[in-house]
Amino acid sequence: MEDVLVIGGGPTGMTAAGDLALRGRAVTVLERWPQINPASRAFVTMPRTLEVLDSRGLADDLLATGTTTAEIRLFGGATMDLSRLPSHYPFGLITPQTNVDQALGRYATAAGATIRRGVEAAAVTQDDDGVTVTAASGEVFHARYLVAADGAHSTVRRLLRQDFPGSTVLSSVVLADVRLAHGPAGGALTLGDTADCFGFLVPYGRGDWFRAMTWDRGHQVGDAVPVEREEIVRVLNRAMGRDVGVLEVGWHSRFHCEERQLRAYRKGRVFFAGDAAHVHSPMGGQGMNTGIQDAANLAWKIDAVLGGAGDAVLDTYHAERHPIGRRVLLQSGLMMRSVTTHPAGARWLRDHLAPPALRLVRDQLAGSFAGTGLRYTHRRGEHKLVGTRATEVPLAEGRLTELQRRPGFLLVRSAAGPAVPPGLLTAERTDAGPALLVRPDGYIAWAGEDGWAPVLRRWTAHSEEAKL
Repeated sequence: MEDVLVIGGGPTGMTAAGDLALRGRAVTVLERWPQINPASRAFVTMPRTLEVLDSRGLADDLLATGTTTAEIRLFGGATMDLSRLPSHYPFGLITPQTNVDQALGRYATAAGATIRRGVEAAAVTQDDDGVTVTAASGEVFHARYLVAADGAHSTVRRLLRQDFPGSTVLSSVVLADVRLAHGPAGGALTLGDTADCFGFLVPYGRGDWFRAMTWDRGHQVGDAVPVEREEIVRVLNRAMGRDVGVLEVGWHSRFHCEERQLRAYRKGRVFFAGDAAHVHSPMGGQGMNTGIQDAANLAWKIDAVLGGAGDAVLDTYHAERHPIGRRVLLQSGLMMRSVTTHPAGARWLRDHLAPPALRLVRDQLAGSFAGTGLRYTHRRGEHKLVGTRATEVPLAEGRLTELQRRPGFLLVRSAAGPAVPPGLLTAERTDAGPALLVRPDGYIAWAGEDGWAPVLRRWTAHSEEAKL
């Protein structure tokens, strides 16, 4: 019996598999695609996700595959500026999702996970001891836990009859790779829109190629209707208010987007992550990023319970990540509705009120979309830092993400902090802040000068009375 089966070999699944295998767990990934899906839609890796990837030794190599941008140009002249974020990565990385897929696939394989491609789940059952997955080929797999990271059309979700409430919110959206003679200058992500269409251009950093996303209110057709070059040219030029000079159209795809979220991310020994748990508008580039962060939150908790921690640790996955998923649905949905609003009065108000409003909350908004401003709630009586990320705490030993390439909790000592027992990863902060106990996913579990040991036991050791 495996420790964990992961269904789905995209970035969410490979993050979970690599993290668990790195901790010595027996992990097998089942992926129905025989090779990495070349038609992936994501193209922006956000700052918090880059921090997560850096703690796995992947960020530098991925940065070499693309270009970076700190500015997102929105409607009415409003912009979202990532350059002020308190992060080692105050920008978005523009690179096709296939590069992220490949990097995380290599990570999972190097950590010791078994990757089985071309294997599709046909049945999933579970009992008190584990989960059984029967493949379409008849092959049977057993594990103590299962991570369902198999996308928006999750087979596991369907097999377990999990309701996925929500609705379709935008139809006939077109993605395409385009080469432009007169694309936006400056390397920014640029939105253009009218009352009846929008166009979004993302520079790939390789000459004059861009990833385009377009939508036309007057051309609403099914996903299977072929995308014509003329459609892309027409909508881009209308949305941008000028001829952008489309020289060449490469890969393209038509799709619809939905807003849906599972009511519960856990079903017994099965956990849902990434698009299998939540789907939303592509506005804001949140999907892949949220999925990777789901996996980073879940994997260490499964490892802790496999190591003897109480089952209540696993319940914190839903408790922490479901509100984040709900917030992502809300903010991406608000952006999508702002872009596609039709009445002239509403558009006038948007264009005249949004820029000054965004300036007032620019750092909070940027942090929310970038992931650096998201936090988990803390319990009554806990330090206000609990639940926030510790990534930017200055350390004598280097960056926290570099230290966390070694799995486990990290105790960050204050300048006058006491000695700690051997075996616990430690570092010393160089500012005047309190001592911190940092979780394996980079978030603070405890802050103060005394009392970290009971918190560590609550997360890692069996304790019936511990209520997480």
